[in-house]
Amino acid sequence: MLTIVAVVLAALVALTSPGDAEAQQPKKLPRVGLLVYGSPPPSPSPESAVIEGLRELGWVDGRNVTVVIRYGEGRPERLPDLARDLVGSGVDLIIAIGTDVTKIVKSVTGTIPIVMASSEDPVEIGLVTSLSRPGGNMTGVTFISSELAAKRLELLKEIVPQVSRVAVLWNPTHVDLEMKELEPAGRALGIKLQSVEARSTEELDGAFRAVVSGGANAMIVVPSRMINLNAKRIAQFSLERRLPAVSLWRSFAEAGGLITYGPDTTAMIRRAATHADKILKGAKPGDLPVERPTHFELVVNLKSAKALGLTVPQSLLLRAERVIE
Repeated sequence: MLTIVAVVLAALVALTSPGDAEAQQPKKLPRVGLLVYGSPPPSPSPESAVIEGLRELGWVDGRNVTVVIRYGEGRPERLPDLARDLVGSGVDLIIAIGTDVTKIVKSVTGTIPIVMASSEDPVEIGLVTSLSRPGGNMTGVTFISSELAAKRLELLKEIVPQVSRVAVLWNPTHVDLEMKELEPAGRALGIKLQSVEARSTEELDGAFRAVVSGGANAMIVVPSRMINLNAKRIAQFSLERRLPAVSLWRSFAEAGGLITYGPDTTAMIRRAATHADKILKGAKPGDLPVERPTHFELVVNLKSAKALGLTVPQSLLLRAERVIE
């Protein structure tokens, strides 16, 4: 009898050997960090597009991944400390939304994979070696579509055939080839361009005075963080001065701009999750090409057109993906 008991006990010990106990331990969930310039919801939350994209790919926060979010709450001076906090928290990769945020994350880690969502040309500003083979610890998506600058000018001409002088409002600290691309398009259409620079919110009033004194009869607004944060103010100025305003991103038309034609930035931010998915599965960020937009949307604000006394051609309305009434 004692022999039988001993055998049973030995079998139980074998079943609960250290190796098996370790095998039964739950696996550590990978940690994905997000650094966001703005504030938590209900403020506009681009990070929700990333989380949605991750969920579509099977990564659910709390189930098989841990998502760690840090918010700058619109205070850029906080971003470096928040980036270092993410690095210190042991994240396996960081998703940086915005070029300014990406630069800061890159400055604090050269080893943790970074997935960016950038509105600037990442090659021009030195974030990656090339779009096809970025190298280092970074990949992601870029919204750049400066080659469509001529098309935006053509759309403006289509709505306002008599337009002859267009002010281009842009932030020279935001690396974008829009102004360069617009110059030959302006010459071809017989439109004189007026470059109007604004590096900060404080410079906008001076920029508005320059637009008026320069005799512009329309505006092209080149997006950047500063420009986007002041979209409603810029759109309101354009309406008060009866200056049809064209830009790239849908948010400007939603703020009161006349038309926008460019990439769907929310969809592009969601695409960043695809890169995160591949990295979590073992891919090296430097081997993953930086993705550029392939789909572009035309948005028309008919309410603003009415305020400006303009009639939008039916042919253009039929091409629009969204009409704001």
